[in-house]
Amino acid sequence: MIYLRNREKLQGDRSERITKNLRGESINTKDRQRLEWGYGVESLSTVLLVSVMAAAAALTSAPFLRRCGSFLPTIRLINNRHRIIHTAANRSPIANGESAPLSPLTPSSTRRKIEPQFLCYCTGTEAEAESGTGTAEAEKDTVKEAANTLDIRVGRIIKAWRHEEADSLFVEEVDVGEAEPRTICSGLVKYVPLDQLQERNVVVLANLKARNMRGVKSFGMLMAASDAAHENVELLVPPEGAVPGDRVWFGSIDEKDSLPDAASPNQIQKKKIWEEIQPHLKTDDSGFAILDTKHSMRTSAGPIISQSLKNANIS
Repeated sequence: MIYLRNREKLQGDRSERITKNLRGESINTKDRQRLEWGYGVESLSTVLLVSVMAAAAALTSAPFLRRCGSFLPTIRLINNRHRIIHTAANRSPIANGESAPLSPLTPSSTRRKIEPQFLCYCTGTEAEAESGTGTAEAEKDTVKEAANTLDIRVGRIIKAWRHEEADSLFVEEVDVGEAEPRTICSGLVKYVPLDQLQERNVVVLANLKARNMRGVKSFGMLMAASDAAHENVELLVPPEGAVPGDRVWFGSIDEKDSLPDAASPNQIQKKKIWEEIQPHLKTDDSGFAILDTKHSMRTSAGPIISQSLKNANIS
C-alpha cells in the first residue's frame, strides 16, 4: 500500500532529479533522502514479490527446474542500496549467468521505457510447457507407478461354493503361487454361474488387507470387468501360458525387470492406492485391460482381457 501511494510522487521526484542533473544543479539533502526512501520502498516491494514467487516454486517440489517464457527481476545490492537490474526484451543475462546494466537516467521525453522481465522455473520440458501437456503426463506417470505397487497375480480357482451366511457371495480357494491357497470371497452370485468358477484361471489383487465377510476372512479380490450399469460382470482372463503366481503389471514387456516392489496391505489401505487406481482401469474397444488408455495390463505371457465387455470398468 505504501508503494502504491507513493509511486506517482516518486516518479515526479525522479523527473525533477533528472532535470537538475542535466542542468548541472545539485540536489539538496532532503530531496536525496526522499528519493532514496522511495527507492527503498520500491525495492522492498520487489523483494517481497520475488520471495512469494520463490516460496510458491519451492512448494511444487520439482525434481528439476526448467526455464519458462517469463522472467523475475534480479535484485543487486549497489552502494548499500537495492536496485532492479533490467534485461533486454529478448535476452536474459540472468539466465546466462551474466550481469545486466542498470537502466540509464535519461530525460522522460527521450527515455525508452524498459519493463523488468521475469525469470521463473517449473517442471517439465519447454516443449511440454508450450503444449500444456507436462502436468498431465506427470500425473499419468504417477498413476502408473502407483498401479505397479499393486500385487496383482494370476490365480487359479481350486474350488468354489456359496457362502453360508451371505446369499450374494461365493467363497473360493485360489492358488496364487503360494504354499497354501488363499480364501477369497466375491460378490458374483448374480453374474457368474457357480460351475463356471471351478478350475479356471483368474486375476487376483493380492495385497488388500484381509476382511471379514460374514464370518469368512477374505484374503484378496478377484478382478472383473463390468458395464456402466453394472448389470453385466465377467472375470478378467489371463493369457494362455500364464501360471498361478505370475505377476501382472501395467506397461510394456520390457518393463518387467524394473517394476517396483509391491506395497504392503497396510500401505495399500493407508494411502488408498487401490481407490486411486481403480477409476483409471478400463477395457478398450477390443476388450484388452488397460490403465489410462495406453498402459497394457499384462503378464510375461501376454495381455489380460475381458471376453466380451468392451469399454468397461474394471474393479
